[in-house]
Amino acid sequence: MSIKFSVLIPAYKAKFLKKCIDSILNQSHSNFEVIILNDASPENIKNIVGEYSDERIKYFENVTNVGAVNVVDNWNKCLSYSSGDFVICMGDDDELFQDCLEVYGSLIIKYPQIDIFHAKTILINEESNLIDIQEARPEYESVYSLMWHRWVKNRIQFIGDFLYKRDTLINKGGFYKLPLAWASDDITAYISAKENGIVNTSKPIFKYRVNSFSITNTGNIEIKMNAIVNEKKWSLGFLQELVPSDSLDILYKELLVNYCDKFFLKKYLITIAEDLSNSYLHFFKWWVLSGKYNISKKYLVYSLFESVKMRNNRK
Repeated sequence: MSIKFSVLIPAYKAKFLKKCIDSILNQSHSNFEVIILNDASPENIKNIVGEYSDERIKYFENVTNVGAVNVVDNWNKCLSYSSGDFVICMGDDDELFQDCLEVYGSLIIKYPQIDIFHAKTILINEESNLIDIQEARPEYESVYSLMWHRWVKNRIQFIGDFLYKRDTLINKGGFYKLPLAWASDDITAYISAKENGIVNTSKPIFKYRVNSFSITNTGNIEIKMNAIVNEKKWSLGFLQELVPSDSLDILYKELLVNYCDKFFLKKYLITIAEDLSNSYLHFFKWWVLSGKYNISKKYLVYSLFESVKMRNNRK
């Protein structure tokens, strides 16, 4: 019996949904289901899904809108409807390459003990043009390597990049919830890779669409800041629990512990800079809030300079 995949789509935007669904239905590996959860969208999600007669599509609707702040609730609701051996949770505007599930399937057979896999990803814009591609990753790496490259080397990754063993994901509590899904993809990946590590594809099999309506480009800044506070608290606890046995992983853990404060300070400052790039008047708000986040006035000035660069880059 071939591996069954569940592709989860928490849907709200209609613009690229058909492209998203078509990319799944065109897979060379045919044993899958598509779970589409309409988050009480005002757009024509139901009509688009209604154009398909494929029995592998399973459609559900929320009575009320969960919204961006609690979007991880929709991820987990989709997960509860799934029945596959492995799951992908992707955006309603993202796409799979035709051989995505086939490539994953080959790696699952090669690494049966692994609970999480990562797809090399290309980034596309709203016109579906290529704008970037993820860096090369080793076929196998530990959770220590995964975290270190994300923190120190600024790896780009998204929730749709990852494939999870469904039962393991559920047993570990599902997708980790933070407001606006801020770092929820990262934390869920770390939890899933904790015992057995992660396997990466060497060829691109996933397309992430960058657009102005992505959650990462919207949302209340203070909610994002509080999410970063909670992410740091979780990370410190997670690092404390880790007991590496490999000599390289011992080094990675030491580096992560030493780099932790710097990493999260950088996240605070970038987030503040994004807010200031929309209005320099917000600087006075952050001056007042700086004590809450333990940020010195010197670093606030740094954020102000960064916000000027951001604004100039948008022109």
